[in-house]
Amino acid sequence: MNFLKTEYDSESDDSLEKSMSLIASAIADPSRVSILCALMDGRAWTATELSAVADIAPSTTSGHLSRLLNNGLVVCLTQGRHRYYSLAGHHIAALLENLMGVSMHTFKSPTTRTPTHLRFARTCYDHLAGELAVSIYEFMLQERWLEAGGSALTQAGKSHFQRIGVVLNPRPRRKSCCACLDWSERRFHLGGEAGSALMTFFLQKEWITCTQGYREVNLTSSGIIAIYRLFDLNMG
Repeated sequence: MNFLKTEYDSESDDSLEKSMSLIASAIADPSRVSILCALMDGRAWTATELSAVADIAPSTTSGHLSRLLNNGLVVCLTQGRHRYYSLAGHHIAALLENLMGVSMHTFKSPTTRTPTHLRFARTCYDHLAGELAVSIYEFMLQERWLEAGGSALTQAGKSHFQRIGVVLNPRPRRKSCCACLDWSERRFHLGGEAGSALMTFFLQKEWITCTQGYREVNLTSSGIIAIYRLFDLNMG
């Protein structure tokens, strides 16, 4: 499995203003936005799959992917004869999440335009977002599983994660824990390595289910019981 080098990597000497304008220009197309939103589920997709999601011709999709690739928004990896595209990292997912929040903003009611099926629970790249995630985050703060501001798990938090079976990476390549602003709730949910580990645990226990290509997360009947038991949240 090999990563393709992007042109953007060699342009570190560009001015900040030029770099920002290039990224903004790369995003400023509905088809490319559709591609980026599809990749927000955290998985890698082929160009053919992405063309179906964006409802555009494969040849057009190839051009859009090249633009996103060259501006460092996506990466391409090869496996055998196939090429798969994914977001370039968690920082790109966070950028898109914030842009979604700005786009959905309305002064009268910040949440009325948020689709109901996404507001309750959805993926934010590789961790949970929505009402469910916000409620879990607030429980963790109240029970002092998290440091103030969500910057790290406390020793109590690490112990509780270990007790329930959440496996944390002892040497994460990114923030071990962080507060991620939820665009529909305008409050924080758990991000970073801890947020990813928690979602992975929920999936392994089959407490939640996800559908490839969609950000919606469904809570199973066993998940409702388990989340009430662990986080004192009544989701029934």
